[in-house]
Amino acid sequence: MSTTRTAVITGAGSERGIGRETALHLADAGFAVAVLDIDGEAAERTAAAAGERGAVPALGLAADVTDAASVGRAVGELESSDLPPVAALVNNAGITRPTRFLDIEQAEWDLVFSVNVTGTYLVTRRVLPGMIERGYGRIVNLSSVSAERGGGVFGGSHYSAAKAAVLGLTRALAREAGPHGVVVNAVAPGLIDTDITGGALAGERKAKLIADIPVGRNGRTEDVAATVTFLAGEHVGYITGATFDINGGSHIQ
Repeated sequence: MSTTRTAVITGAGSERGIGRETALHLADAGFAVAVLDIDGEAAERTAAAAGERGAVPALGLAADVTDAASVGRAVGELESSDLPPVAALVNNAGITRPTRFLDIEQAEWDLVFSVNVTGTYLVTRRVLPGMIERGYGRIVNLSSVSAERGGGVFGGSHYSAAKAAVLGLTRALAREAGPHGVVVNAVAPGLIDTDITGGALAGERKAKLIADIPVGRNGRTEDVAATVTFLAGEHVGYITGATFDINGGSHIQ
């Protein structure tokens, strides 16, 4: 397969995460893959798995999405590599905490916003100019059902607020970037079986949440990755500023 496009995925180091599964799906779709993660070795492992599975070029890079210099170094290394130009960006890096509002200290509030919102801003700001110059791009931002329903799944109010900010950014950026051939969309997963909750969703609590999901199960990483891969593709040039709910019907608008 001739590979002429690269997809960048942030926060894709976790072996049971949405980011890793998305990297694998994008490789299957023929993208060269660049994985950015604060854990450089984990990023390299994901890149190696994606490259082997899709028989595509792949690169794993250490990057702290909350630090502009770190993001700049990582993207600069990608741009100087043999990988083709970036055609898609998946802002997957995120963090959550279940803390109740009156117990949230400012440091924790700032951390949740820094990773989820500032991280999305910094990586997009670094990658977008190249997309505009080439007249083509696909940006997919990871939000959450918590942003739409005001929590009630796992994350606290700071997580809901941060993921709601991601939706606002997605819609505003879609207006700015659209004339340049760049479309920007979001996905809002519900309860997905990953390690992000640190094992806090288990037993009776998990069973109660699943009981409220019409399709009768929690989500899988491939449920999200398949939709993200679609939104990263060539045939979504007339879809922008949209949010795709992936929650099994637990929140129907």
